[in-house]
Amino acid sequence: MSEYTEKEALDASSKLGLLPEEYEKIKGYLGRIPNFTELSIYSVMWSEHCSYKNSIKWLKTLPKAGPAILAEAGEENAGLVDIGDGKACAFKIESHNHPSAIEPYQGAATGVGGINRDIFTMGARPIAQLNSLRFGDPKEERTKWLLEGVVKGIGDYGNAFGIPVVGGEVYFDKSYNQNPLVNAMSVGIVDIDKTISATSHGVGNPVFIVGSSTGKDGIHGATFASGDLSDDSADDLPSVQVGDPFQEKLLLEASLELANTDAIIGMQDMGAAGITCSSSEMSAKGGCGMDIWLDKVPTRQEGMLPFEILLSESQERMLVVVKKGRENEVIEIFNKWDLNCVQIGEVTEGDTLRYFMNGQLTAEVSADSLVLGGGAPVYERDYKEPTYIQAVKAFNQDDIAEPTNLVEVAKSLLGHVNVASKDWVTDQYDSMVGTINMGTNSASDAGIVNIKGSDKALAVTVDCNARYVYADPENGCAIAVSEAARNIVCSGGRPSAITNCLNFGNPYSPEAYWQFVGAIKGMSKACERFETPVTGGNVSFYNQSTIDGVTVPVLPTPTIGMIGIIESKKHITPLSFQKKNQKIYMLGNHCKGIESSQYLIQYHQIENSPAPEFDLEIEHKMQQVLLESIQNGFVSAAHDISDGGLLNTLIEMTFGNHIGFEVSIEVDTRMDAALFGESQSRVVVAIDEDKVDKFEAHLRASNQAFVKLGKTVGDGCLINSVNYGQISEFRNISKSALSKLMAN
Repeated sequence: MSEYTEKEALDASSKLGLLPEEYEKIKGYLGRIPNFTELSIYSVMWSEHCSYKNSIKWLKTLPKAGPAILAEAGEENAGLVDIGDGKACAFKIESHNHPSAIEPYQGAATGVGGINRDIFTMGARPIAQLNSLRFGDPKEERTKWLLEGVVKGIGDYGNAFGIPVVGGEVYFDKSYNQNPLVNAMSVGIVDIDKTISATSHGVGNPVFIVGSSTGKDGIHGATFASGDLSDDSADDLPSVQVGDPFQEKLLLEASLELANTDAIIGMQDMGAAGITCSSSEMSAKGGCGMDIWLDKVPTRQEGMLPFEILLSESQERMLVVVKKGRENEVIEIFNKWDLNCVQIGEVTEGDTLRYFMNGQLTAEVSADSLVLGGGAPVYERDYKEPTYIQAVKAFNQDDIAEPTNLVEVAKSLLGHVNVASKDWVTDQYDSMVGTINMGTNSASDAGIVNIKGSDKALAVTVDCNARYVYADPENGCAIAVSEAARNIVCSGGRPSAITNCLNFGNPYSPEAYWQFVGAIKGMSKACERFETPVTGGNVSFYNQSTIDGVTVPVLPTPTIGMIGIIESKKHITPLSFQKKNQKIYMLGNHCKGIESSQYLIQYHQIENSPAPEFDLEIEHKMQQVLLESIQNGFVSAAHDISDGGLLNTLIEMTFGNHIGFEVSIEVDTRMDAALFGESQSRVVVAIDEDKVDKFEAHLRASNQAFVKLGKTVGDGCLINSVNYGQISEFRNISKSALSKLMAN
């Protein structure tokens, strides 16, 4: 069937990104020389984006099992966790980094669309979206162009689709100059007995493609996402998909209507690698094969070649395996929603995938040979400690002069875009659609999502401080998991499970891979301690930028998406001070170091220093004590101490209700560390006067360290009798920072 000579096939495989040993492996599976279509199939399915060939060895070490887990990592399109009352939460985070670097609007928009499809393909209705965004030097025009395009793409697609954005993060660092990170997370709810699996079985069962027509957008997108960006990457614009949120909304409703029947065997989103991926993964999971008739696929352009139809990543499409005899029932549902619903194949015995065009066999491959856990290659990459770690270890804060005017420092720090309000971004997102977001009137550290018909709520968050991971991958990633859990707990919830989006440099670089391995180790130990298994996610390698003529990887960014359960809505805890004359406490001790703080990085311009002080056991205990205090009704407000340190946390707590603070900070070390340092396991809480005694007794009985800071007042931000500024002044500094940047 091959039209190639041996040399021609080897040359073609190299151009498609396949290694020589991978070409030989393909020949072994086929027992012959592959043709171009078959090489294209293997190139996308064996790309890092689809096969995780350079990461799966370490991903398998992550904790996956738990009492509430209904679908372990890799089993379905998204993680699935039992949340009680016969319902489950489906959730997942994925990256769309490379497409967003080339075409930020469509790259980000289709990232939102794809992650939502992963949720409703399982029969779950998406109820909340979050995102984690990283951009380069905020002064660069390219950064502003990328930021504007990405935010507009997320807003336009998400708003039209009708799912609220309830949380996220935005961070700037020059390492992301050419290669921004766009990580999108979606959360959905489904009745446990109505979940849909991404599988195929039953010889003779028909295979349907549903949703939009297929075009040439996104061809070889998975391969594009599995290589370095370069000056020529703009030539790969056809690899960027084009989204239509209105089609997606129709597809959502049709899919959920389909889920209410028992007419289907399985369903899978067509994301990376399109028909190729969905047909091979569903077949491999079900232990069967498929015959696919590519000329039956509805297309937007005439004359599309077989490999183009197979590899197209056109959006808003899914593959559905239907029970034989129930075809008309399925067709009627999709006709009602004015969507394509066309039989393009049928399930066959064995594990062979055969793709036909106008009756001619164009490719014949084994499903199992294509997929992760089957015949896809698995590699162990070398890793070694980067040279910059020596500079990290050599840092001595005694060499840093402490400023005399800490008020000026506070205002400068609060006005930096990494610390300041991200309202310029979030105001472009619809956070209120669907009346399910419970954080619109009174924000919490995590997004709060109503579970209708229940007294429970979901707490959801995305977190990662990449600077900490850069300084110490293992502890830095453990901190990312811990901060996500801390945000859940501060909001009144109990952490349940995580999804992750692992953004790193080139896996063939031993120094970049060292960061990846360390992060996996840190994630494992933290997830085990918090009993938050990993339900799945995404690995994105090959993220890098060129700075001063040198190619450097982005800061290692293992983004953690976490969900938690708030057992009773009365436990929902806001981050803002609620009224005057409350007592203010800090759980934990005053910070003594400025390592890896935004204060050190932005004010002193020092990037190499250790990660902040952190002890996983201290963190875990503090969170347990805090959650018990919230559930006992002691806590009126809670806000964790993270970027910007204690002072920034206190100032942020004044914004919601225009209630200030008067605190006393007594330390025998550096005051700048106490105010701006970012040591972990610390939370500021506000307590009503009549609950103080019980609260303190609970802390002492639990042997929890704490500091009495002061009280809430009508206005002003007073520390040791010095008024650092009025609330309105700080609010203006924080709220205007990003908008001023974009205006300039």
